[in-house]
Amino acid sequence: MTVRLWTSDEIATATGGTASTQFEASGVTFDSREVGPGDLFLALSGEVTDGHRFLDQAFGQGAAGAVTLSQTPHPHVLVADTMAALNALGVAARGRMQGKVIGVTGSVGKTGTKEALFAALDRADPGCAHRSVKSYNNHTGVPLSLTRMPRDSRFGVFEMGMNHAGELAELTKLVRPHVAMVTTIAPAHMGFFKDEAAIADAKSEIFAGLEPGGTAIIPFDSPHRDRLIATAKPHAAHIVTFGIGEGADVRAIETMRTRTGGTFITARLGARELSFTLSQPGAHWVSNAMGVLAAVDAAGGDLELAGLALAELGGLPGRGARLLVPAGNGEALVIDESYNANPASMRATLAVLGHEAGRKLAVLGEMRELGGHSEAFHAELSGPIEAAGVDFAILVGEEMAPLANALEGHVDFVHVPDAATARGRLEDMLAAGDTVLIKGSNGVRLSTVVAALAERAPA
Repeated sequence: MTVRLWTSDEIATATGGTASTQFEASGVTFDSREVGPGDLFLALSGEVTDGHRFLDQAFGQGAAGAVTLSQTPHPHVLVADTMAALNALGVAARGRMQGKVIGVTGSVGKTGTKEALFAALDRADPGCAHRSVKSYNNHTGVPLSLTRMPRDSRFGVFEMGMNHAGELAELTKLVRPHVAMVTTIAPAHMGFFKDEAAIADAKSEIFAGLEPGGTAIIPFDSPHRDRLIATAKPHAAHIVTFGIGEGADVRAIETMRTRTGGTFITARLGARELSFTLSQPGAHWVSNAMGVLAAVDAAGGDLELAGLALAELGGLPGRGARLLVPAGNGEALVIDESYNANPASMRATLAVLGHEAGRKLAVLGEMRELGGHSEAFHAELSGPIEAAGVDFAILVGEEMAPLANALEGHVDFVHVPDAATARGRLEDMLAAGDTVLIKGSNGVRLSTVVAALAERAPA
């Protein structure tokens, strides 16, 4: 069933623009390549390109209307600033939605936790929940995700990211969450911050946007827990901690690894207990799951159905998806963590690799935006690699040199300049029964290695 998101009159009212004619839109995008029948196309003007150049293409693909800076023969709403119009539409979408909104940020685990939250809330009433797609978590992605939210949504889940102080403060004003969660604080984007505490301060900006009576959800096991709590107190009516340590408000009190690699968990939420199976492998996902339960509870969702959703949760491309690919006279398992990397997520996924069977191969791309800490953070990965029992590592990128030096004489490895070379080395050695972890910063483009392996798999 097609959902009417926006009428031309609603768009004009929200943006202060002028509609050339009447139309209705069932979707919103600013990427002309994504335009489908019934969509509203926002012709944004940027440093690299101008969306107005693609108006004919957008309408050729079925756009219902556009938001533009100039007159066009196509149905449109004329505005003074298309970026300001996108923000205005996001504000209007948030204003008309009467359900509960959850904002998610953190250095690690934002997208996976957002997807798990969506699945947990949508399980009770399919179609009732909305979330930001992909990693649309910046100054354009967040308002776009808001504009796509159906007005009758019971729940909205929005991921918010940053790499500079002040960015989250602006995004949380748009989202205005009833529940604001910080997943993990880790040394990501260290090139823009003096230390990890400064990252914690920047992440805690999410609490400033909380609606009256709102809930702040904070990682209990984080060394920055008290700092986050202190920042949340002026804005949150309720503060809930989650994690594994004794004293967390929402805590995994018992865990047992399953034969499929997931975890059977008994969680305690105050006086209540809930037992469920978490499909995602790794101790980091146990903690994430506690955060999901805390947020579902704070938003008034169904905890038992949330447990069922966590049991059914699949891996996301680039963030833990698993695929079997032909290798030798059998198959190899590929763990796709190619979307991004920082020291904390590298350690967590290497620990997951350590529990897998067969020969363990790791294709690891350099971690970027670590500033002056880069050499030390890369070299320190040698310990987790050895602990995981990695049989052979393919290190990708110039910044991996300190790790190559640290591994010398301890683990077999090769250091290559780029993803294409890494792909060749991996394909030459891949054998039946291997397990391969592929992880690195997005700019290293290790996703191309995953894509090449996936093409080998039967349809």
